[in-house]
Amino acid sequence: MATSGIITIRLARPTDAEAVKAILRGTFETTWSPQLTPEARDAFRAEDRPGAYFAERGLEFHVAELGGEVVGLVHWEADFVHALHVRPDHARRGVGAALMDVTEREIAAAGFAAARLETDTFNERSQAFYAARGYVEAGRYPDTEWNSGLTTLLLVKSLPRV
Repeated sequence: MATSGIITIRLARPTDAEAVKAILRGTFETTWSPQLTPEARDAFRAEDRPGAYFAERGLEFHVAELGGEVVGLVHWEADFVHALHVRPDHARRGVGAALMDVTEREIAAAGFAAARLETDTFNERSQAFYAARGYVEAGRYPDTEWNSGLTTLLLVKSLPRV
């Protein structure tokens, strides 16, 4: 377990499922939903993607606690960060930075020279966050996940040797 101020980062537990799913739904509604076709929004909701994601991979997540509440999560595998989500009402409080600090340290400790992740071109807020952390664009391609005409950016950051 790692802490940063009053933000505590730990592995997710089964009891975190509802909080994590609420975070995933919240970031979907505030960030993704306005950019998607109605069909893509309806599919996300009908398929309960947050529930399926937590059921399949949730115990691999690291969560951020602030004041005893789960307020963010990160999921990575090898050198690729699959997800970073912070409860919208806790944005810009250091939660995402604390989660990425742990993630980048762990990726480097596993022997990887860089961390990789994706965001979409419309998401200027995430692009600014990652750019401030040293991520640079390494690729651009159609976003096939949402079938909504979006463009995905591949971002990469070189990591120090551990």
